[in-house]
Amino acid sequence: MSKMLERCGYGLGGWLSCPRPWLGPQLPVDEGVRACLEPGDVLLVEGSSRISTVIKYLTQSTWSHAALYVGDSGCPVAASSPQGGGFVEADLAEGVRVVGFEEFEGYPLRICRPVGLGRQDLERLIAFACGRVGHRYDLRNIFDLARFLLPLPPVPTPWRRHMLRLGSGDPTRAICSTLIAEAFQSIRYPILPIPIAGEAKLFQRRHHTLFTPRDFDLSPWFDVVKPRLVEGFDPHTLHWQEPA
Repeated sequence: MSKMLERCGYGLGGWLSCPRPWLGPQLPVDEGVRACLEPGDVLLVEGSSRISTVIKYLTQSTWSHAALYVGDSGCPVAASSPQGGGFVEADLAEGVRVVGFEEFEGYPLRICRPVGLGRQDLERLIAFACGRVGHRYDLRNIFDLARFLLPLPPVPTPWRRHMLRLGSGDPTRAICSTLIAEAFQSIRYPILPIPIAGEAKLFQRRHHTLFTPRDFDLSPWFDVVKPRLVEGFDPHTLHWQEPA
């Protein structure tokens, strides 16, 4: 019975995670993202899978997926990957794995970069994420997975974030942002901590299962890197087609 549920859960997880090309982006994708990446960057992705649709609805954000860029030398697992990988991500069906940039090509992307981390901090961050590679999630709780089946579940706005952590826990941890939040919390780097009233610099950790991809975009401690602006931008160099 347990093996049958696991097979069903794996099949359901794969179905939920499968990209749907016909729901691809309508806006042009910035091709300079790859050249701007640095180890420790969080790459946000506007995905098109079924689970992406649910996450975007529940978080009221366009970002449905996040991956941690570890480069090709800071993580032995990534360096030896046959895919030439450089990202650690959590996949609902496959678990924590290493993928290359090709996995995200063609989708709207955003680079969120932590600020003020030294070399040792980055090494610890990357080591934490790489240490989770190969971890597979228990997908036998079909009822937990079923919450992703409704594209737009009728959930009141204040409860939507909590909907992501409903159930046994393992399918919840399979959400990409949970893995990355754990990695940053392991080196005490803030994402969206809870401020303590009356204390200017005293914070309480938010539970890692409550983090979503958009939190890295909203965090005041992550810099948003836009490739077209990195080398400077002069609006006068643009040419506009005048209406007929």
